[in-house]
Amino acid sequence: MSVEEILRHSNYSMLEGKIDNRIISCLQGMGFEKPTEIQAKVIPHMLLGVDVIAGAKTGSGKTLAFLIPLVDNLIRNNFSKVHGTGSIIISPTRELALQTYNILKQLLINIKMSHALIVGGVKKSKELLSLKKGVNIIVGTPGRILDHLENTKEFNCQNLKCLILDEADKLLEAGFEKHITGIIKHLPKNRQTGLFSATIDERVKNLARVTLREKPTSVIVKDEIQSTVAGLKQGYFICPVEKRIPWLFKMLKRARKLKVLVFFSSCKSVDFHYEFFKKCCKGDILHIHGKLSQSRRKEAYENFVETKSGILFCTDVAARGLDIPAVDWVVQFDPPSDVKEYIHRVGRTARGINNHGNAVILLRPEEECFTNFLEKEKVYLDKYTFDFSEEVQNMLEDIIQSNGVMKVLARKAYLSFLRCYKKHPLSKVFNIKSLDLKLAAKAFGFLEQPHVDFLQNKSKKKL
Repeated sequence: MSVEEILRHSNYSMLEGKIDNRIISCLQGMGFEKPTEIQAKVIPHMLLGVDVIAGAKTGSGKTLAFLIPLVDNLIRNNFSKVHGTGSIIISPTRELALQTYNILKQLLINIKMSHALIVGGVKKSKELLSLKKGVNIIVGTPGRILDHLENTKEFNCQNLKCLILDEADKLLEAGFEKHITGIIKHLPKNRQTGLFSATIDERVKNLARVTLREKPTSVIVKDEIQSTVAGLKQGYFICPVEKRIPWLFKMLKRARKLKVLVFFSSCKSVDFHYEFFKKCCKGDILHIHGKLSQSRRKEAYENFVETKSGILFCTDVAARGLDIPAVDWVVQFDPPSDVKEYIHRVGRTARGINNHGNAVILLRPEEECFTNFLEKEKVYLDKYTFDFSEEVQNMLEDIIQSNGVMKVLARKAYLSFLRCYKKHPLSKVFNIKSLDLKLAAKAFGFLEQPHVDFLQNKSKKKL
């Protein structure tokens, strides 16, 4: 029986003799018995050493699809520290790199193989020490990996066996294409490359042409019925812009014993709402975004992973790939940049086999047609009803009038909200011209609208 037949019809334990038994033992210890569809289709090809471009929706198990064959490959090649780096895994965010690294460590618990996490935002001294000693598997972000390749002489990649580009579409969206190209120039051509992505568009295909050998194996796992997992209940609520804070307050109050992710469009909006809700909402609230220090991001992420109930305010830095256990609700307080980002956001809940979760997106009456765009991509939402009180709005307005620090945070959040709205890719739906700026200002606690210069039409007279 072939590896693919075993994986499709059985469990990992039947792979004895096909992959190292220590890997199978670790998988069982991690609670994994049966492979997901993407794992069943990708692992056999990667075990054969061919290049793979793999696409599957978020939460489908792509991480183990590349980690299992990657580790087995290095074991078969008897890799040790003297051989240097045998595998590099590139992730678009520090949080995703950390998550992948933690899964890797569990997989290597009974296997003697050196590994390191290399990401920006931390001191390089520890990384330099590891590289000097020899690191077999590196998980990291593009900028820091390229930095070491260009400036660290002890970074030995001459024996590299495998390169993994994880969340390739996000790597491109985050502007890492030049970094990836720079990294490729420093790596041996005779290597295996795996490109993994939730979506395979033309940009991802172009990246595959640059990084993969000719005629890679393409593995696409596509749900013909819906683009999100079956255990996800999702809907939308129509809410005027000035009622957003009362709605969120009531939502979080009802979910105080649950685990809730709330997405905002900007770092400044996260900061403002985090500070306000810390004051008025009883419950554990954390926040995470790209402008926080690496140590604070790591602490917030790990605390939210461990907690059984709590609230995490975040930007889309938390939308991709992160496997946070038992998230009950995903709330999209601000709209996503597109349908793909919507899918990635809601993918933080209802993860794994037989899991369930809930998601809701807040839309203004003028934005309800966004659901039509979602339906074109096989994402179907129910229309929710919801009651809420005005008490918290009065509390917000009192704080903004009396607290100078909060007023500054509110103004920055208001302006960043407008900037994000102004440049929204789906301008036909999220149209700044249909937004009442005074009512939007009320959503941030202002009785009078702050001055907004970047929305004024400045016409220069011809002399």
